[in-house]
Amino acid sequence: MQCRFRPLLLAVAVLAMVSTVAVAQTDLPGVTVTAPYTKSYGGYLISGDFKVDPRMPQVVFPAQAMVKDDILSVQPLRLADNEYLVVQECATADCRMAHIVRVWNVDGAVGMSDENGPTQHAPNRIWIKHENKYFIWLQRMPEIVRACDTCALWFQSFEPFSPPMTLYPSGQEAAANRGLLEARPPQAVPVVQQTHEGSTFVVRFEGGATVRIRRMHAAG
Repeated sequence: MQCRFRPLLLAVAVLAMVSTVAVAQTDLPGVTVTAPYTKSYGGYLISGDFKVDPRMPQVVFPAQAMVKDDILSVQPLRLADNEYLVVQECATADCRMAHIVRVWNVDGAVGMSDENGPTQHAPNRIWIKHENKYFIWLQRMPEIVRACDTCALWFQSFEPFSPPMTLYPSGQEAAANRGLLEARPPQAVPVVQQTHEGSTFVVRFEGGATVRIRRMHAAG
């Protein structure tokens, strides 16, 4: 008779152990889960969680949408004279039109410096003012012919709205080089290497241009 109850007693003991473990798990302290490639510093979560879609190897985008008051840090390195790094955001719901957020040429962030140096603090940082889809890409354009005394050596202004991954130069440099632009249309440059260095996403484009990208989000 005693043998018949042994399996029942064993089952009760196992259930008691499972219940004890469940209670213990419930009472564990909370764990904060953050995105990969992230560290905390100075009240910000700093993340290198960016991606390159194999179907569109020219485009770098954040794994999670940028939101208001994020800071996007973009540091271009080794741009060639005919290369322009672009940050755009969608300007329509279907993203058939995009808006230029910032452009860099070999001389730095366009419109943010003069002969004396940077005119704004941290030209490689962008304060995100509203949630949207943002993306980063590199365009190669013909080296311009300096056709006037006041013309720059690189394109200095661009149409603010254009389809995604298109950059239309404007101003006197564009007017002086219209034929060259029509004969040699600009083209987006593919990413050939990507890696994470801690909380920084590093991409290298075909030709050698390198960009270091981070996102800073206020903790809490």
